[in-house]
Amino acid sequence: MKFKKLKLILPLTAFLGFALFALKQDFQDKNKLILQVIMEGVENLHYTNVEVNNDFSEKIFDLYLERLDYNKRFFIKEDIDQFEKYRFSLDEQIKSYDLSFFQLTKETYLKRVLKVEKYYTNALKKPFSFTENEEIELDPEKMKFAENEKQLAENWRLFMKYLVLEKLYDKVKIQEQKLKSKDSVYVEKSMEELEIESRKDIKKTYDDWFHRISKIDENDLVSLYFNAIVSFYDPHTQYFPPKDKEDFDIRMSGKLEGIGAQLTQPNAYIKVSKIIPGSPCWKQGELKEGDLILKVAQGTGEPVDVVDMRLDEAIKMIRGKKGTEVRLTVKKPDGTIKIIPIIRDIVILEETFAKSIIINSENGKKYGFIFLPEFYADFNDRNGRQCGDDVKKEIEKLNKEKVDGIIFDLRNNGGGSLSDAIEIVGLFIDNGPVVQVRERNKTPEILKDYDAGALYNGPLVIMTNEFSASASEIMAAAIQDYKRGIIVGSNSYGKGTVQRFYPFDRMVKGYDDLKPLGDLKITTQKFYRINGGSTQLKGVLPDISLPDAYEFLDMGEKDNDFPIGWDEITKAEYKTFNPNFNIQEIRNNSQLRIKNDSTFNTVINYSNFLKDKKTDTKMSLNYEKFVNNELEREKEAKNFENINKVNFNMNLHVLKADSAIIYSDSVKTASLKNWIKDLKKDIYLNETVEIIKDMK
Repeated sequence: MKFKKLKLILPLTAFLGFALFALKQDFQDKNKLILQVIMEGVENLHYTNVEVNNDFSEKIFDLYLERLDYNKRFFIKEDIDQFEKYRFSLDEQIKSYDLSFFQLTKETYLKRVLKVEKYYTNALKKPFSFTENEEIELDPEKMKFAENEKQLAENWRLFMKYLVLEKLYDKVKIQEQKLKSKDSVYVEKSMEELEIESRKDIKKTYDDWFHRISKIDENDLVSLYFNAIVSFYDPHTQYFPPKDKEDFDIRMSGKLEGIGAQLTQPNAYIKVSKIIPGSPCWKQGELKEGDLILKVAQGTGEPVDVVDMRLDEAIKMIRGKKGTEVRLTVKKPDGTIKIIPIIRDIVILEETFAKSIIINSENGKKYGFIFLPEFYADFNDRNGRQCGDDVKKEIEKLNKEKVDGIIFDLRNNGGGSLSDAIEIVGLFIDNGPVVQVRERNKTPEILKDYDAGALYNGPLVIMTNEFSASASEIMAAAIQDYKRGIIVGSNSYGKGTVQRFYPFDRMVKGYDDLKPLGDLKITTQKFYRINGGSTQLKGVLPDISLPDAYEFLDMGEKDNDFPIGWDEITKAEYKTFNPNFNIQEIRNNSQLRIKNDSTFNTVINYSNFLKDKKTDTKMSLNYEKFVNNELEREKEAKNFENINKVNFNMNLHVLKADSAIIYSDSVKTASLKNWIKDLKKDIYLNETVEIIKDMK
């Protein structure tokens, strides 16, 4: 596949052959320009060489329509038939940067949204009868597109009926509880009255939902189309519009410049959902959760009305440089209107960063517990937080406490900075290879830890689960291959690829009137363990497996659309540790504890329960049958309600080095108490402590 060439500028570390191209087309349409840069990028830089042909076209066609109307609530067969003429021609359209298929789907989608709005409002105008034996299919993969508008309206009627039935059932349960408790204030309501209330509640929910849909514009939909195209290359190659890239950078760096309020838009009004402790608005003190933002002014400038404005546009106005003032006109829950001036500052998202705690064991030993939520790094600030530096500091503090072992928690850690993952592994080994990476058509490169000596040499356990991915798997695999520690938990996610961002504004010379263009995250490398195997699809199998409630659900890399395959390469040269523990004996001890542990047995039963319910996707709309089904489901679910409520009474305390800082700050103190409370109910941590105790 060859494309007309744009003049592109890339960093020196990129493929130099992609740096300069002769410009053969003068773009006036921003989306066509973005599409060409996307296709140039994936053709030249992506790890795999994909042929854009009829097979490509057919799969992109299906994936895009699935993402555009996953629940089949908007399009009808007539629309799909109209789209079908493009099924095998999208490859030609993409090569010529033709967006006519996208334009057709966009216009049809927006037209259907307007019609569907009438379907749900009409369905909710009159009471539902729940005596008929109607039923509804809830699995989109088992559904078909409606034959015509009449059937689509009927599908919406059934869907609204199902939602009202659910709401009615909940209201009846609440009423029964209030009557049983002899609530003197509560006035009993008839089923008819409760049904009316339920319809009003659902209407309010969907009024708000359709209001948000009304704010969808062409940029949102074309991003969906572009991402369907690049998804064929692999699940992690993605186009980021400017706003999405800004949000990604904030998440990875753990900081932003703004006021520190999390906002939602349930309807026309923008609502404050959370105040971040220690942030500018928290210090100012007047903005509260539940406040509605009506206007935004830059200092003494003219206020801009943000009612009915898109949330991302309003956020753009509220965020700003450190030291500048923003004035918010807010409506309080009591109806009063107030202007609140706030000086913007750097907002630190503390929950993003590594932290540790001491676990005191009844055997007289103490263990360090390090929690790393992601492999964060501030790519735009050399002085910003890097998880490699932070983890090193945590280990240094634990060394001063003379801990007898370290438990490193990588559960739910989706990855991040590759270089930081290598650095952290280096804290536990002397030196040597950590991971191998390979670019398309190139020989593998071995990435090493070059620092002689380990910062910590004692017993080490790494905790993983099905959401531990990418950099987490690099770290877990290296520790396992070196036999440096024990991996405990469930099989990891299976993402064995490396991505890199390419900023279009720097890649494309000229076209300043069409910028900003966004960024493209491209899978440029595949990484391999030092033993030669890939973690792609297979993940990292733990040395000691613990029961997993979500074992049978589709959550790994292998369950994504178009994942890159598994393979292996030549192993690197490395010297394993000689562990002074017997892994088989420790595994046997763990299995015996799990077998005799009622909570773990409940987890196993819950896993099978979820597996069975996964295929149970049809729901009766007959009230009596619905109630019987729900009572049976609740009876079964009741057996599992205490899974996360058992308190294991672990003796946890803050590190001495952190004590003064935490206990002098009420917010940090409260956060610590909540963390300790959650850890004491963590059955997996409790068993991991027993495992590290067996390492002697």
